[in-house]
Amino acid sequence: MTEHPHSPGAHEQGESHDHDDHHGAGHAHGHDHPHDHPEGRLRRLAELFIGHSHDPGDSIDDALTNDRRGIRALKVSLVLLAITAVAQLAVVVVSGSVALLADTIHNVSDALTAIPLWIAFAIGSRAATRRYTFGYRRAEDLAGLFVLLMIAGSAILAAYESISRLIDPEPITNIPIVIAAGLIGFAGNELVALYRIGVGRSIGSAALVADGYHARTDGLTSLAVVAGALGVAAGYPLADPLVGLLITAVILVVLKQATGQMLGRLMDAVEPELVEQVETIATSVPEVQSVDRLRVRWLGHTLEASMAITVDCDMTVSEGHRVSEEVRHRLLHEVRRLDTAVIHVNPCGHSGLDAHELTRHHDSLAGHASSEVAHRGPA
Repeated sequence: MTEHPHSPGAHEQGESHDHDDHHGAGHAHGHDHPHDHPEGRLRRLAELFIGHSHDPGDSIDDALTNDRRGIRALKVSLVLLAITAVAQLAVVVVSGSVALLADTIHNVSDALTAIPLWIAFAIGSRAATRRYTFGYRRAEDLAGLFVLLMIAGSAILAAYESISRLIDPEPITNIPIVIAAGLIGFAGNELVALYRIGVGRSIGSAALVADGYHARTDGLTSLAVVAGALGVAAGYPLADPLVGLLITAVILVVLKQATGQMLGRLMDAVEPELVEQVETIATSVPEVQSVDRLRVRWLGHTLEASMAITVDCDMTVSEGHRVSEEVRHRLLHEVRRLDTAVIHVNPCGHSGLDAHELTRHHDSLAGHASSEVAHRGPA
């Protein structure tokens, strides 16, 4: 089994395999980077017409660029959310609105979730080591656990404040200011949502996209604050704490969704359609008779896949390697955010020999199950 960690579009069949062991995400198409040798200048000239780069240095640059873009998005969104929260907190002090207080608390917690993601992006760009041989991309997923704790904490605090105001009501003053603050909260969160989602999709970071949707939900809760203030103005004083409880319920919904996503990532869950795509691409290579033991997982905002392909047992080692490289090449081109493809080549059994006789007794039940689930011959 040969492992070829590489960012999508890293190199074409037949090029050198002396690459770094750690590359980030990013399918480098049309990126121009300087080279200090004739071959590099020729490649750059070719890229002017082909529009496609296979230099491993490009994928490293793309990985670092994606990490920097993620960090920049978190910095900008952190500042925007902080400004929004401070503006709302000032109105809370003046008006005494518990619904606005609940919304402000949620906005503060949302702003703080940017910090662990920021750290995770910084750590994730580090090269793999002898101890952490897969690199540090998993830090991005672990940061999601802190995000979950912050969301849960904001839900508890918002519920406590709302129930307290139901038991011991306090009048709301300056209702027009409360309404204005709610609209400010919506606008600030929606701007952050658009920015985070856009950058997250661009660099392939599900965590950043999810955090963007979290911000969008915060914006909707700010609109709920406006509804509560309008209810108080219409003569229903309990509308404010009741809306605070509604916001708590919305936060819990966000928590449920985020928990499912984060725990799925930590358990290496992927969309079945993605597995189907990888399988279809691998079996599209004419010499591949079947694919089994197919596994795909996310590491941060990059994907890695491993599989075993069956080829004609009469092939030479070089021919089998050529087929595996063709499979890997197609995967890196067609599967977005794929960083690593590990491909094991199995000989077919028409010779009557059992190629796995030596290790057959080591096969686990899980291994057999994986083989049954992810096995398909050519169409």
